[in-house]
This record gives sequence, C-alpha cells and structure tokens, in this order.
Amino acid sequence: MRMFENWMLTQQSDDEPDFVPLFSLEEDDEAKIDEVFPDTIPVLPLKNTVLFPGIVTPITVGRDKSIRAVQKAYEDNRYIGVLSQRDMKIEAPSSRDLYRVGTVARILKLLKMPDGSTTAILQGRKRFQLLEMVSEEPYMLGSIRMLDYETPKNKLEFRAMISSVRDSAKQIIELSPQIPSEAVVMLKNINNDNFLLNFIASNLGIKVEEKQALLELNNLKEKAGNILQFMDSELQLLELKDQIEAKVRTDIEKQQRDYFLSQQLKTIQEELGQNPQEEEINDLIRKATKKKWPKYVQDAFAREINKLRRVNPQVAEYAIGLNYLETLLDLPWQDFTKDNFDLKKVKDVLDKDHYGLGKVKERILEHLAVLKLKGDMKAPILCLVGPPGVGKTSLGNSIAKALKRKYIRMSLGGLHDEAEIRGHRKTYIGAMPGRIIQSLKKAKSGNPVFILDEIDKVGKDFRGDPSSALLEVLDPEQNTNFHDNYLELEYDLSKILFIATANSLSTIQPALLDRMEVIEISGYSMEEKVEIAKRHLIPDQRKEHGLKPSQVKIADKAIQKMIQSYTAESGVRNLNREIGSIMRHVAKSVAMEETYDLSIKPEHLHKILGPTKHDAEVYQEQQGPGVAIGLAWTAVGGEILFIEVSLNKGAGRLQLTGNLGDVMKESASTALSYIKAHADQLNIDPELFDKTDIHVHVPEGAIPKDGPSAGITMLTAISSALTRLPIKPYMAMTGEITLRGKVLPVGGIKEKILAAKRAGIKEVILCRENEKHVGEIEPEYIQGLTFRYVQDMNDVLAVALNVPGLTRTPDNGLVVPKKRKKNSTPA
Repeated sequence: MRMFENWMLTQQSDDEPDFVPLFSLEEDDEAKIDEVFPDTIPVLPLKNTVLFPGIVTPITVGRDKSIRAVQKAYEDNRYIGVLSQRDMKIEAPSSRDLYRVGTVARILKLLKMPDGSTTAILQGRKRFQLLEMVSEEPYMLGSIRMLDYETPKNKLEFRAMISSVRDSAKQIIELSPQIPSEAVVMLKNINNDNFLLNFIASNLGIKVEEKQALLELNNLKEKAGNILQFMDSELQLLELKDQIEAKVRTDIEKQQRDYFLSQQLKTIQEELGQNPQEEEINDLIRKATKKKWPKYVQDAFAREINKLRRVNPQVAEYAIGLNYLETLLDLPWQDFTKDNFDLKKVKDVLDKDHYGLGKVKERILEHLAVLKLKGDMKAPILCLVGPPGVGKTSLGNSIAKALKRKYIRMSLGGLHDEAEIRGHRKTYIGAMPGRIIQSLKKAKSGNPVFILDEIDKVGKDFRGDPSSALLEVLDPEQNTNFHDNYLELEYDLSKILFIATANSLSTIQPALLDRMEVIEISGYSMEEKVEIAKRHLIPDQRKEHGLKPSQVKIADKAIQKMIQSYTAESGVRNLNREIGSIMRHVAKSVAMEETYDLSIKPEHLHKILGPTKHDAEVYQEQQGPGVAIGLAWTAVGGEILFIEVSLNKGAGRLQLTGNLGDVMKESASTALSYIKAHADQLNIDPELFDKTDIHVHVPEGAIPKDGPSAGITMLTAISSALTRLPIKPYMAMTGEITLRGKVLPVGGIKEKILAAKRAGIKEVILCRENEKHVGEIEPEYIQGLTFRYVQDMNDVLAVALNVPGLTRTPDNGLVVPKKRKKNSTPA
C-alpha cells in the first residue's frame, strides 16, 4: 500500500488513470442543508477507484453509456451518481456488477479533449444507496436513497483519533519523497473532520474493495479507526524502506569514500616515489631468487611477473595472478627432507609403534636399504588392505616418523569431484590447486609420506571420476610429470612415498589397483590383541584419563575375556573403547575417593562393562547328522558358519534359505549334483532323491552371505543328512568344489583359522593348495589345531564322516568348470 500515491492520480471509468491534481473547492465534504438531490439519477460506473464526498477529480469518460449519462446529467441538474465496479476487467458492467453504495457528484465542468474524448470534472457531494436500477438503456438510471453519518457519542475520543490521523499523515508525507511538500500545507488547512477522513481515504494506496468498505461505513469513529490502521501499516512499510535506503546509501558512500581515499593515497605515493604494486612484485622476485626450482618453473614465473606488471591492481585479474605466483613460490619444488638411513633405528621405531604387521615393515626397510645403497629410487606405491581397526592409517604416521619425513593424510572417502585431485583452471573465480598440490604446499617438503586413506570408497558422478585422475598420481612412470590444472606446469611426485589404505579390493578400479603394490593385513589373533592392549592401548587410555600406572592394572585374563566376550573384530578399535570404559570407571572412583579394586579381573567386567555382547562358546559338541561347520571371511575378520540340512517327504526339490547369494546357491546345487552322481559309492538309494525334499539353511538369515568357500561344507552336510552319519565333532572346513568333486583353494585363510581357534574347533579341513597360507601364520597362534589337507570330496567325506572306505573315482566325463583364481572372494 502507498499513502497518497493517488495525490496526483485521476480516476477513470474505462481507461488507465491520467495525472492531474486532486483538490477540493470548499471545506464541506457533504452537501449543504438546502441542497436537494433527485430521487432518480443517472449512474456513472467507475473502475480502479472510489469517489468520496468532498473530493474533486477529473474523469475521462469513454464508454457510450457513460457519455450519454454525463451529458444528460449536465443538461438537467448536473448531479450524477458514481458507483465503483466490483470487477475491473468488465468493460460493459450491468447493475449487478456495481457496488450498492456510492457518491452523488456534481459535474463542475465538461471538457471536450483534442483526442475526441470527454473529460468531466466531478466533485463528490454526498453518499447514497442504490435502491434499484430503473433502466440501463440508453444509460444507467437508478433510484437512490441518501445516507448520513452517525455522530460520535464520545467526541473527545473522536478528536483524539482525528489528531492521530493528522500526525500519521504528516509522518507519511515526510517519509514519501514522491508526495509534494504542499500536501502538509493542505492538511493544516483542512478543518472539517469528515472531509479530512474522506481526503485521506481517497489517497490511501489500498485496494478498491477496502476503499469501498470505508465509504460504506456510517460510523465516523469506526471509519477513523480503520483509516488509522491502514496508515500505521503504510508507516511501518515506509520506515523499513527508509532504513534500507539509508543503509544502501551509507554503503555506497563508504565505497565512494574508500575509492576516493585509495586514489588520493595512490597519488601521494606516486609523488613520494612509492609504488605499492611494484613493491609487492619486487618482494616476489626477491623470494624467487632464493627458491630452488626447475628452469621451466623459473621461466613460467618470469612470464607471469611481466604480465602482472601490466595489470591494473584494481581489477580481479591482478589478485588471480598474485595468488598464482604465491602458490608457485610456496610449493617445495626441490625441497626434500633427509631420510633416516639407520635401518635398525627405523625398525625399532616401527616395532615400538605397532605390534606385528611384519610384511609392511619389511617392505619399508627394503625400500630404505635400496635408497641407502643406490642414493636414488622411485618410491613404491603401497596399498594396505585389511579389515577396520588393524592400524593401516596409523602405520603411515609411524613410517613417516621412522623415516623422519613429513606426514600427509588425505581422506578419499566419498570423493566425487575430479577437480579435488587435479584442481581448477586459474581463470575461474575461486580456483585453487588440487588437494595433492595443496597438501604438499602445507607440508613444505617434496618427499613426504602421503597416506591416501579409504581409496576403496572413492565415488563417481557427473563431475568426473577421481579414481581415473589418481591413475596418473599413482603410476611411477607418469607421476614424474603430474599435471595440475591450476598450476598448468608439470610437478614431480616420484619422490613421495604414497601409501593407500582400503578395506576391500573389490571396489577399486582395476587399472588403479594394477599400479599399486598390494600388502594384505589380516586380523590379529587373541595373543596379538593381548600384546597390543598391554603395550599400547592400556598405557594410552590410562594417560588420556589422567591415571597413574599404580592406580589401575588390567589382568591378562581380563583382557582375554574382553576380546572374547565384548568384541567381535579383526582389529582392536572396539577393544580400545572397552578399555576406555574401564578407565572412566576407575577415574570416577579415584575422583570421588571411593574404594575400588586396583587390579581389574574377569569377574569385575560384568559390573563395569555390563553383560557380555558375544558368546565365545559358539560350538556345541553334540551335532546330529546334517549339520556341518564352515569357515567364513567378513570385513571384520573370520567367523564359523553352521550349515543345517533337513530331509522331508516331497518331489526332490532343493530349498535354500538364510539370505544366500547366487554363488552360494550354485555351490549347493553343485554339491547335490555330485552326490546324485556318486550315490552308489555313498550307499544312498538313488530313488531317495525323487521322494525327498532337501532343505539347506544357514542361520542368521538377516545377514547376507555369499562366496564359493562353503562348497565342501554344503556337500558334507547334505551327505551327512542323506547317509544319516554324523560329522566328526570339533571339525570345521572351507573350500570350493567342482562337479567332478575337486576341492579348490580359497582366500582369507588366516582370518578363518583364527576364528576356528576362537570357537574351540580342533580340526580344520583345507585344500592342499592352502597349506602354504597356513605356514604364514605364527605357530603359537594355531597350537591345538590339526589341519587335514584334501584334494577331492572323497577325501573330505572320508575324514568328516569317518568313512575310510571311500576312494577316488574317475572323471565320469562330467563337464569341468574353469578353475577360480586363488584369491577368489571367500564366503
């Protein structure tokens, strides 16, 4: 809404408004006492506004009916009834399209305009109510009744409201630059309260419906109150607008002032022989003379300096060029830290920080040995693969400390944008180098230990494929000339020791995996976890919680109990959390000066850590026919897997349940086909297959299971159910089978064997080719386990079902599928 926007606005009956003054010829807004109005009067429809008593306004008349009505009224007594339209879009309104209350106007003047239109100068005299429309042709003629205002009962309150209306109107005029100052003078000269209200209502920037509602009010006090509400809303809007304009005006003035002062400062500096731009450039050149970098970088720097001299410091290109030159100067082009070639000390540091992980430590020592002898060698690209919590990331920090190199860690988990690796071109606003170059800039060394964490979790979308960008970074033959989009220069990454970490190789791009030297880090055994807890976890947690060694000790049996009953993982991350819980419990007792046991024993764990979370005694000695124990590999280590088989009367269907994957289902089908082909040797009636439904179930159905390594377990379980021979107790097995009954090797052997040891298994059946993997496990970790190495299913059944009469059979001419690779994903 805009108060007094209509100050110079002309109302029209059918066209858009023109601009001519609004004024009053006399103070009285209502008709004089002796003024007589006819009962029947011509009617003029008015659109876009409402005519109030006392208001004089010119009206451009364009409709034929309206012209005839105006001419008739002007010829008779000059009185005409003005009614506002309900809908402004209707060009030929009828009586039902008009409001019932309007204003009787006197035609002061009728003018013929040069363009042929007719303009009538109207003065509102008194309000009326349309009783009925007598006729609509040739013009509208209506029967009317005159309306009077109700005199306010509380005149003092009414005068106060009128005073508030005057004050608000004055404030609005002062805040509205489009309203001429003469309006204030006119307000002061209006002494009639009715006319004041009509004058302000006529000039309020509100809707026609709201103006019509004001016109129809008979109570002057209510009319004044409504007008005051509209004026308050308008005043709030104008005040807010004034505040915004003042703020904008202040900001513009500040910008102009800053520009003026900067120009003055520039002129003064020029007069004094000073040039800040030149000083800035000279400072860059002084730094460049002390910088060790290749010749092509030095030439590029000189070219950019010459460009910068020609650029106006006020434009954005100057800041872009300056940032680029500073980036060139901050990069460690030929700045390297000196490696620690004392191999014994390096080994001691690695052994001190991490227990186990012999393969990784050996590889680092080999690399240092070659560097020590040769003096120069491209750094290897290592990829540490293993379950969470085994120390892959922290090992990188230890390697950096042992080599006395700078340490950089870059997390690749969830990375989607290729520009994060290669950077943006410097022509873009906010461009910056990729994270490789930015990390080297922070490290200020050209040969750090660079950890690429979670490389198996790199994403890919419409912004590019970051793993493809990493191909150049991790290729020793290409990373000597790494191209960053921001630098637009080749950067040598070959001196950097890149170490990538991953939980699984399956999601890594094959081309990227081919460029890395993969070192598998398997889970820790019980003995290793106990040693890690004693050497690292307990001292670290004790220090973190402000405790002294004399205040708390954890017995070895308590640590073993935590590992068996409170954690189920390959690493030690959850074990560290449980030890932290114990330290918090002790810290509370110490702080509150309570008595507590200084030595934490297994019987104390229930009170501190609550009930056990995992059952260590998962194996039951007595297993009936049809139940076999397999060994599975998971991301958090190995597990034992029960496979149950039941027989029911039916039509020879095979039913598989337990949330099994396609590969595992195929293993079950293959096992059943082998058993059917060798039913005679197993003393199984062939007709039994047609009369019996076989149901194979793997418990814990909520967990998805897949992989080929459950093949011999399924075959043994089905054979046990069909022959009604129980499987040898305390025995587990893992291996893939073929239709010929051959047993193929599988992966994850260490994790599976350690899981069997934890579960109390005493015998494990493996493929003969997996014997070499067992040899890699420390002997003390597998004490008490007996390994049975087999080549075909007859060997398995002879051992598992304790049937010595089974012997190998010829091929039988069955189709043999292609042999899987040794590193196939196990179940």
